[in-house]
Amino acid sequence: MARVIDENCISCGTCAASCPVEAISQGDEHYEIDADTCIDCGACESACPVGAIAEA
Repeated sequence: MARVIDENCISCGTCAASCPVEAISQGDEHYEIDADTCIDCGACESACPVGAIAEA
């Protein structure tokens, strides 16, 4: 199951830089995870400085 980024995202880009499969990109309001590309490794969740990423 892919991870999701909530409204607490500060758009710092740390999650995107940590994603080994480049599943994260800047969305209209904050970064978003492409569920079809995400391998659910958890690297982004660990890297997020504000805890805005969790399992869906």
